[in-house]
Amino acid sequence: MEDNKMNINWYPGHMAKTKRQIIEDLKLIDVVVEILDARIPLSSQNPDVKGYTKNKKKVVILNKTDLADETETKKWVKYFEEKGIPAVVTDSNNGKGINEVIRAVKEVSKENQEKFADKGRIGKSIRIMILGIPNVGKSSFINRITKKNSAQVGNRPGVTRQKQWIRIEDGIELMDTPGVLWPKFESEEVGLHLAFTGSIKDDILEKTEIAYQLLRFLVNNYLDKVIERYKLDENEVKEILNSDEEENNKIVEIMETIAKKRGAILSGGRIDYEKVSIILLDEFRSGKIGRITIEKR
Repeated sequence: MEDNKMNINWYPGHMAKTKRQIIEDLKLIDVVVEILDARIPLSSQNPDVKGYTKNKKKVVILNKTDLADETETKKWVKYFEEKGIPAVVTDSNNGKGINEVIRAVKEVSKENQEKFADKGRIGKSIRIMILGIPNVGKSSFINRITKKNSAQVGNRPGVTRQKQWIRIEDGIELMDTPGVLWPKFESEEVGLHLAFTGSIKDDILEKTEIAYQLLRFLVNNYLDKVIERYKLDENEVKEILNSDEEENNKIVEIMETIAKKRGAILSGGRIDYEKVSIILLDEFRSGKIGRITIEKR
């Protein structure tokens, strides 16, 4: 596997246009709700958002917690709260945490609402903007919080297209925005994390490189889950890891062992690296390997 320097053109022009529109729309907003992927809270946090929402009340949502390591999620909640930002744990697919988000929005808005009331503006709706990079579950969250299928949901990054206002029962109006990435990664690591979770489309990067890097992380941090999921021989895996081979070769050998277990074999007994890569990525993203957090506190 060769090192991938992530020198790719993945920031389409429409995203720059969307960013300009968001900055304009923020003038109408009381609270910014930023949805993050609980498995990669920092990598899924658009660094641009911090700049252009600095004067706004804010709530962070750690979504997809059903796929994340529970112990690590608790640490991340504490991390954000220490920064003065309420963090709510959610799973948009089953509705977990939705009511807590509404409560958090009301709580951070309390001071502003009291000021409006003092001026005679009783019953003014709290206007919030939902922000999040592609594939963090924004549309599923909006569908849950509005109790209807208001936003188009899909597995492909960037499927939510156009801005819309959505009124919910609790006197809160939501402004949805498309998922927006940012022009340059701080590091190759951030790019890989986004690739692991599918926030960057798979056709932009080399699948086998992403899967190799993911497997390397899993072997170093969640080896027991890899062994259990792929029914590997624990002694055989440990023998590979304790050998004098370079780490690169060890990870490739474990990938090849998984490929044989799953029938990812080409004619002549050759390993089908693309097929085993798709298996690893799909099963990580769907939680079949287990509850895994890539970024740990």
